[in-house]
Amino acid sequence: MPDPRPTPIPDSIERSKVPRHVGVVMDGNGRWAERRGLDRTAGHGAGEVSLVDTVYGALSLGMKALTVYAFSTENWVRPVDEVRYLMNFNQGLLQRRQHELHADGVRIVFSGRQDWRVPRRVLKNMNEAVELTKKNKKMTLNIAFNYGGRAEIVDAVRRLVSDKVSAARVDEKAIRSRLYHPELADPELIVRTSGEYRISNFLLWEMAYAELVFTDVLWPDFRREDLFRAVEEFQRRQRRFGGIVP
Repeated sequence: MPDPRPTPIPDSIERSKVPRHVGVVMDGNGRWAERRGLDRTAGHGAGEVSLVDTVYGALSLGMKALTVYAFSTENWVRPVDEVRYLMNFNQGLLQRRQHELHADGVRIVFSGRQDWRVPRRVLKNMNEAVELTKKNKKMTLNIAFNYGGRAEIVDAVRRLVSDKVSAARVDEKAIRSRLYHPELADPELIVRTSGEYRISNFLLWEMAYAELVFTDVLWPDFRREDLFRAVEEFQRRQRRFGGIVP
């Protein structure tokens, strides 16, 4: 399916310096709904349009990976009805969108624990999306689902123990190779919506040198133009990685 809303890339964006991998904390769905006198779940539903538009924006920029924070390990403490809605919504989202994204060359993967808390029907749809799109190379959409940055590091350490790696051989490379998706480059840019200034346990290992951009836009109002503005802000920054820019 072609981009439903093709948008010219601003001349201010230097295409050769677009971040290869961007992470997005999709926040503000509940507040968006409450401000309109709606149930919180209405905000989650409205966020689907934002997600699809952002994916196409990333594709138009030539990004190689986009990681979105869909459901955290902490979200299980939300009201039961909201958690149930989110499980059904994410399952329906995959059913509605996976073939569209597949046609546009997007590989879908998931980061997070696929444990007993995730309904089997949701896991089935996740596996179907991964299998359908596994050979696509245009861009990877990494959906962080039942994900926590600390949990990811814990799971990596557990793999080290399971692999019987000696203490002398444990280094950053050994840990990184056991993260959920070590084949993805570390994100160069992390965007958080809704005016909150925190990371909320997102990509803690991978974001060590990422640039952070915070926007007051609530996630259901976020569009590719907001992504473009975040990339423009990224390109204005000097990335020193601990060194000194001459």
